[in-house]
Amino acid sequence: MRIMAAALILAAGMAQADEVAITKGRMSVTVDTPEGQQVIERIQDPENVITGEWAKTSRPCPNFCIQPIIPAPGVTPIGELELMEFLNDPDVVVIDGRVRRDFATGAIPGAVNVPYTEAADRLGELGCEIDFDGFICDGDDVKSVALYCNGPWCGQSPTAARRMIEAGFPAEKIYYYRPGMQGWRMLGLTVTGAE
Repeated sequence: MRIMAAALILAAGMAQADEVAITKGRMSVTVDTPEGQQVIERIQDPENVITGEWAKTSRPCPNFCIQPIIPAPGVTPIGELELMEFLNDPDVVVIDGRVRRDFATGAIPGAVNVPYTEAADRLGELGCEIDFDGFICDGDDVKSVALYCNGPWCGQSPTAARRMIEAGFPAEKIYYYRPGMQGWRMLGLTVTGAE
């Protein structure tokens, strides 16, 4: 009887190990990228761990201070599932606000790199019109954005959000994925250009 019970427990564990899903019943999300379709899924190895730079939990503050969940009034925080939906929404641009060298180490598939230092100057790419005092961003063609950077301690995308708002972009069209690349990698989700 013990052998039979042990075999059932082992079989159940093996079945679960084969299914590291995104949500119950959802194994992957496919997004269009400039390089073609990319499948986002979780790493199927239940023994997988974060290593290297992404495993660090403590960085000196400043510059690496914990960021607020809402980086500016009117900005909406989101999680991984909302971000995945936005990757397939033609009215939303998912923006990686990190500097180019960080973006080159791996990014969320389908994200566009707009370094935080350039975000306020590139609002024309989101449907805003240039004005002497910044941008006019009130037309129907203005896209929403979902910003992320390295993690909860990274100030790049919060800075981008604040600068975009100061330049005329509506805060209510900005979504913020605070967990960033550290959270994305922690969940074992697909990363482009991963080392």
